[in-house]
Amino acid sequence: MRKISRRQKENLKKTKNNVYSNLEEAIKVLKETANAKFIETTELHVNLYIDPKYADQQLRTTVTLPNGMGKTLTIAVLTNENNFNEAKTAGATIVGSDDLIEEISQGIINFDLLIATSDIMPKLAKLGKILGPKGLMPSPKSGTVTNRLSNTLTDFQKGKFEYKADKTGIVHVSFGKSNFPENQLLENLVCLYKSIEQNRPSGVKGKYFKSLFICTTMGPSLQLDLNAFI
Repeated sequence: MRKISRRQKENLKKTKNNVYSNLEEAIKVLKETANAKFIETTELHVNLYIDPKYADQQLRTTVTLPNGMGKTLTIAVLTNENNFNEAKTAGATIVGSDDLIEEISQGIINFDLLIATSDIMPKLAKLGKILGPKGLMPSPKSGTVTNRLSNTLTDFQKGKFEYKADKTGIVHVSFGKSNFPENQLLENLVCLYKSIEQNRPSGVKGKYFKSLFICTTMGPSLQLDLNAFI
């Protein structure tokens, strides 16, 4: 039987059987239990009353957190040569056209996010099997297909990202780092919750939220009261 470390035992004592109706208290405990030997990521896990196999019950959208994610993205841009200077000036780490497509087709992926202009999208069809499973395939819905490169790059550098519900109707998403001040984590959490709430799929009738939990990479889950954001 796997042994539970002293750190884990202490964390469980602080959180076991608790349901937090006060978000400030929940964030405080969240930070207290983030005591691994590295800076942990803070996560929100939301179970929704949706069935994503139906088109009108799918949740997939983007959000920009007010205090960012605490992560510097390596952004690649696929576009024609006329836009190379604009993309580089706006902060893209990697810029290319056919040469970058060839690298990706060989499995060389040195970026966290791929943005493409609409004119080059037909060339990406063959990369679907490579980029799709990694969540890197550009799409208009996620804002990663654009003809406004400067604005788009600025948005993603500020913390814009895409999230979606998995096939079981659960959203797993990060909202910062454990070394963020409590007020910044709270602002990010509220922003993320509101985004999920405001993007309620049209096919959902009745209750929408089933359960809400927050945690850090190595910490225990903290259950939030469903009315905590009201």
